[in-house]
Amino acid sequence: MGRYIGAVCKRCRREAQKLFLKGDRCYSPKCAINRRNSLPGQQSKRRKKQSEYGLQLREKQKTKRFYGVLEKQFAKYFEMAGRKQGVIGENLLRLLESRLDNIVFRSGFASSRKEAKQLVVHRHFTVNGQKADRPSMLVKPGDVVEVKPKSASNAKMKVLLDGKRMVTVPTWISVENKKATILALPNREDIDLEVTEQFIVELYSK
Repeated sequence: MGRYIGAVCKRCRREAQKLFLKGDRCYSPKCAINRRNSLPGQQSKRRKKQSEYGLQLREKQKTKRFYGVLEKQFAKYFEMAGRKQGVIGENLLRLLESRLDNIVFRSGFASSRKEAKQLVVHRHFTVNGQKADRPSMLVKPGDVVEVKPKSASNAKMKVLLDGKRMVTVPTWISVENKKATILALPNREDIDLEVTEQFIVELYSK
């Protein structure tokens, strides 16, 4: 399945929670969840109780949309999570959180993950001093993500860097002077996505 080009606010309404897909608008009264917190579609009020499979699928779809990854990528992260020690569901979320585009967003250098992905592709950031243009690149504790000096003078980047940050920087990232240092990978309680990751594990285990 390719890139979604429809109304992104419908995705938040479908999952009945904010997925922060539209940047600063998600923090304003104009957010679709604040204005119309109901399922999209004319038949939304008639929908029956979901099956077990339906609940599992919704949790997977919600997580994919939150982090902006496609099906093949998501399945790959699940396989990687299964090879690591610990709880598979938590490992999965930790891998998704360690994506470079998510780090850029969490650090307040972009207003949404979609915007962060575009900035990374356009090579506005370095990782440990080396150029980085893959949003899916996984960072590790101790890595430093920095805005390139040339990019810091870019008009769009100036607005992002000088503006008031709507995003709260998590405790596992230290941000100072256009530079984000990864102090550690997040624990489950540090991840603000309201999802039952065990349902995802059950879905892929069938």
